[in-house]
Amino acid sequence: MTEPTGTSPRTPVVDAKETFRRVKRHFSPALAVAGRFTGQGAVEAAAEGSRVTLSDGREVLDFGSYAVALLGHRNPAIVEAVRAQLDVMPTSTRSVQSPVAPLAAERLTAYLGGSLGRVYFGCGGADVVEASVKLARMATGRTTVVAVRGAFHGKTLGALALTDNPRFKAGLEPLLQGVVHIDPDDPEAVAKVVREHDVAALVFEPVQAENGVRLLDPAVLARWCRDAHGHGALVVADEIQAGLRRCGAPSLALEYGLGVDGVLLGKPLGGGVLPVSAVVGNDALFAPLLADPMLHTATFSGHPLSTAVIPRALDLVEEWAENGDMLARAMEQGLADLREAHPEAVAATRGRGLLWGVDLRTPELAGGVLTGLAQRSVVVSPCLSRPATIRLLPPIVATETEVKEAMALLSDAVAEAALAAA
Repeated sequence: MTEPTGTSPRTPVVDAKETFRRVKRHFSPALAVAGRFTGQGAVEAAAEGSRVTLSDGREVLDFGSYAVALLGHRNPAIVEAVRAQLDVMPTSTRSVQSPVAPLAAERLTAYLGGSLGRVYFGCGGADVVEASVKLARMATGRTTVVAVRGAFHGKTLGALALTDNPRFKAGLEPLLQGVVHIDPDDPEAVAKVVREHDVAALVFEPVQAENGVRLLDPAVLARWCRDAHGHGALVVADEIQAGLRRCGAPSLALEYGLGVDGVLLGKPLGGGVLPVSAVVGNDALFAPLLADPMLHTATFSGHPLSTAVIPRALDLVEEWAENGDMLARAMEQGLADLREAHPEAVAATRGRGLLWGVDLRTPELAGGVLTGLAQRSVVVSPCLSRPATIRLLPPIVATETEVKEAMALLSDAVAEAALAAA
């Protein structure tokens, strides 16, 4: 394994007050307030491995980063891959073929087992959600898309139509028409929809991370996929947050044997350094692009600097897979201990691998825990769709000691919040 630590550059001097002033002036006053709260008045200055150094010199344990830093911050092997491509050709003419993206595609399809042989690269998660829906509608000649209640697929207008949160949609309707949301616990749900609609695609997350880390039942998913395929619809698994061994498997949909037509990947795909995402699919999903590759294009699709890191990132994920399994067991045990120690505050914990949700009894308690963790220099990810739930996303390169440290600090924060609420 390539160790995620090395010689760090000198932490740069960063003026937190000036940063907050600029955020307030050029982005949003509310964003400045939120950042000041999370950083306790400091801002990010440098990062390495599982730790972020703030402008006031404090080190923060990063079990958040919205699932991006699976390989830790500034993983030296990823940084080396970026530098090597930067020294050669960081961008592309888009007229002459580059060897970098095709190699990344070859490695990515092989990594997922070879049954899905086509790739489209995007820059972020919503990019590939949009691309997959567009391809499915063009491939089938149909318009209806089935999504799942509790889903989060992004905030662009098409992806937002699949996202099941009224808060994000207010003032934006009408969005993409023809989206039907189904009950995540109903095995008959897809069969009911296809009797009434001409369905182009079923899109689901095996783990609804934004919805409090809800794991969908593989048996229900299998039934949905059979019913969708029986109707001639295509099936796409959104694993932008849960894939690449975040939840133990390279792809949960493929591990479950669901026979999906496409898998969406992102977040850690760029090694925690560069933004890149992918639709990995079969010929049925990619039929429109096979007929006309100009039907869906983007200037930075397959960007050499971003795609150059993908082969190394996949190698590293596999090198650290055993460590990830060990950390997953430690997380599961630590959260079981947390439930036992604080039954008055912790309603439930859910998760798999390195993606866990902690349900507090009330949103107020969750807010108190987030405050306590910020004061204790631990970063986690809240759930915007479920304000009583916080997410824990440790890097696969973390140590068992760091997991135990995070669990102890979380327990302290829960105890403090519960006492304040009593």
